[in-house]
Amino acid sequence: MFTEVESRVDLELANERLAGKSPQEILRWAVEAYYPRLTMATAFGPEGCVILHMLAEIEPKVRVFNLDTGYQFAETLKLRDQIAERYGIEVELVSAETTVPEYEALNGGALYVRDSNQCCHDRKVVPLRRAVVGYDAWISAIRADQSTHRAKASVVGWDAKFDLVKVNPLLSWTKRDVWAFIVTNHVPYNPLHDQGYPSIGCWPCTRAIGEGEDERAGRWAGQAKTECGLHSLDSSQL
Repeated sequence: MFTEVESRVDLELANERLAGKSPQEILRWAVEAYYPRLTMATAFGPEGCVILHMLAEIEPKVRVFNLDTGYQFAETLKLRDQIAERYGIEVELVSAETTVPEYEALNGGALYVRDSNQCCHDRKVVPLRRAVVGYDAWISAIRADQSTHRAKASVVGWDAKFDLVKVNPLLSWTKRDVWAFIVTNHVPYNPLHDQGYPSIGCWPCTRAIGEGEDERAGRWAGQAKTECGLHSLDSSQL
């Protein structure tokens, strides 16, 4: 495992080298630099499916996992099976330490109603910390234009929250870039995207968006919250 200081020095050079490179070139660099101590987290969003398509061509043995909160849409879990059939990539399900019934019993009901930050922390952030133990780097599918938090990210950076390197191969892509790739390459995607859900998380905290709304407006609608805590740059979102 690299120290934070060592990684930051190396990563400054890596970002210079990767400036203007394609997502495939960034992924190849990540595989060369970190595999087999390289992993990927995916929520099966369109961006994640694009990266899975690319990984299938570059190095399909990279370990990929999904944070199974217990509140995922059935369509999301079905897409996991489609990915396995299409690419031969078996996405591992990483669950929280308690089942949903156990968790809600411990918290006097559905915690996402009164404290969605804590729910995300318990069922996403904590399991991710466990899932990346023993790895040097992880791949995420964020885009810079999705939110102000994500706009501050770099293609390769030190993720102090999880104590490893974070690689963002699609950081410079737009929503149009992502969907053009999906259509051209016939990449499997969640059918809920065709029903007004551009961004899909847990079913209790996700809704379809209206005409002209931001693509993440359906996540935690009615709340100031815009991130689950995995991609925020500080602890305030936890």
